[in-house]
Parts: sequence; C-alpha cells; structure tokens
Amino acid sequence: MTEVGPAMNAAKLTKRLASLDAYRGFVMLLIMAEALGIPRVASHYPGNPIWRLLAYHSDHVEWVGCSLHDLIQPSFSFLVGAALPYSLASRQARGQSKKEMFIHALWRALLLVMLGVFLRSVGYPETNWTFEDTLTQIGLGYPFLFLLGFCSSRVQWTTLGVILVGYWLAWALYPVPGSDFDYVRVGVPADWAYHAHGFAAHWNKNSNLGSAFDQWFLNLFPRSTPFVANLGGYLTLNFIPTLGTTILGLIAGRWLRMEISAQRKMQRFVIAGIAGIVIGQLLNWAGVCPLVKRIWTPGWTLYSGGWCFLLLAPFYAIIDVWNRRAWALALIVIGMNSIAAYCLQDLLTRPIANSLRMHLGQNRCLAVRW
Repeated sequence: MTEVGPAMNAAKLTKRLASLDAYRGFVMLLIMAEALGIPRVASHYPGNPIWRLLAYHSDHVEWVGCSLHDLIQPSFSFLVGAALPYSLASRQARGQSKKEMFIHALWRALLLVMLGVFLRSVGYPETNWTFEDTLTQIGLGYPFLFLLGFCSSRVQWTTLGVILVGYWLAWALYPVPGSDFDYVRVGVPADWAYHAHGFAAHWNKNSNLGSAFDQWFLNLFPRSTPFVANLGGYLTLNFIPTLGTTILGLIAGRWLRMEISAQRKMQRFVIAGIAGIVIGQLLNWAGVCPLVKRIWTPGWTLYSGGWCFLLLAPFYAIIDVWNRRAWALALIVIGMNSIAAYCLQDLLTRPIANSLRMHLGQNRCLAVRW
C-alpha cells in the first residue's frame, strides 16, 4: 500500500491517466451543452416529463439541492486535485526543486485568478472585480493544495476536516439577520421560496457571512457603483470549501498512484463516494448544514465530492483498467485542453447567440441560451 516510489522508471512514474482526461472532457461537454438552451426549450413543453427532466439537469438548482449541471464545477475542482500527484511526480522526475515548483504553482494560481476575472469582465465597460468564477476559485486555493501535495494522507484528511468544520462553525456563529432585514435590497425577490428557518437560516441567500465579507472585500476594488450582493448568491469565500473539494481529488489521485490492485482502488472510490453523499444528505436533512452549491457549504463539499468519486470510478475502470478507450477519444482530447475549451465556451456562446438572434430572429432561436 505504498505509492509508486522514486526508483520506478520515469515513464511509469509520470504516466498520464486517460480516465482523468476523459472525465474532464465529459465535464467540458456538460458546460458546452449550455449553448443548447435546454431549459428555455423545455419551457415550451411544460407538461412533458422528459423535457422537464432534461431542463432540471441542464441548469443550476435555485438554492438547496443538486442537478447534474451543479456537479460541473465540483468535478472540475476535484480533477485539479486528482491530477496534482502526477504533475508533482513529473516535475520531480525532471529534477525541479520544491522551490521551483512552488513558484510555478504561484504563477499558475495568479493566471487562473486573473483569467477568471477577465472572463467575468467580458461585455462590461470596466473590469468586473469578482472572484466566484470556477478558474478564480481554483486559483485562490491552488498554492495551498500544492503544499498539501507533499504531505501525508493523515495531514491531508486532517486539513480537510479543519477546513470544513472551521468554515461551518464560522457561518454558524455569524448572527442571523432580524425579521426586518430587507432581502430585496440585496437582490433576493420578495417572494423568494427558499428561505430556511431556525438554525439553517445561517445559510440563507445574501444574508450570511460570505455575503458580508464580499460587501467589504469587493468594494475595495474600483467600481462605478458599490457592490451590494451577487444576484446568484455566489461568494468569494467559496474558494475555502472548494479547496476541500480539490483535497478530495488530491486524495483520489494519491490512491490512483498507490501500488494496490485496481479492485482496491475501485472499492475506495465507491466507499468514499457513498460516504460523502450519505453524510452530506444527513447534514442537510438534519438542518445542520444545507446542500447549497452557490455558497459551497461544507455539506455540499462532501456530497458533491462523493459524486465525483463515483463518477471517476467508471471512467477509471473502463479506460485505464479494461483499456477500452476508443469510445472516449473525443473526451480525452477535450479534457487535455480543458482550460482552452472552458475559455472558448465562455467567450463564444454569447456572440454566437446574439448573431443568431440578429439573423434568424428572437423566436427562431429558442434553443440558444445567453
């Protein structure tokens, strides 16, 4: 039960798993599918259960809960962690020092953060200083993930526990707003149907610790109007529990590189997956910590991380264990160029949609979402 040691030859030590690329490519296809505008099409067939199901899993849930679309960002973050042990082994095999690797990690983190800000600023008359984009969230936590890559499994699990429990406690101790709180002022509709009561109210939309932080932090940046709230409820501080998701991926990557049988690896993925889903659901049902992707609650970290383990398992079994990879070639290619695919999708979807509207008319472009 030891990891592949430094005495192994460089080719085996740094071998890239096609299953990770295929899983990442699958995630990118889900992102690209946004351009199909399935929820908008489904709205024209309100009584059709198939369209209703497709619509549900092609968009984010309003608040508590999970759709297939909600698993895109957790999967992307999880796979960053899963790939890190292979990246570290490759760089060590090339003779790079830890200092050199850490400087590279800092540079990569900065690029991810600024790329995320750039993507969020496209179409705005000024820089949109916001940090909830997937790339930005990963970038903010990446230096810490990198350092954890050199630590033992015990340190990684302990860090994960400290992050989740500490983050949960900070939110639980933050006071719930009074009955006279003006939710409309912070972008929450007056008829919002997802307000929690009791202890779970600590995680209500735009009246929580993360929202208060952003009302201070984001107003430190130049903006034409003061920041009040994110209409979707997304937060800068999401990067902290998102780091927990990447740590789960880091643990998965370490398991993949261990000298144990593929069957043992699969068992670990399934057990970890089921445990994460069950614990996350129990925390939600008990009212201790709701499952909310938009604010990335600790319960969501465990629940979505569980699904990531279960999604990784069949990709690993089929592609890397049974060596059936011809069907996944397109996914592998996309997955190997995921950052480029992510940026192209983000940059091209709106111009294409606007062009189609201009030339075909609004009512003829129902399948195009912008």
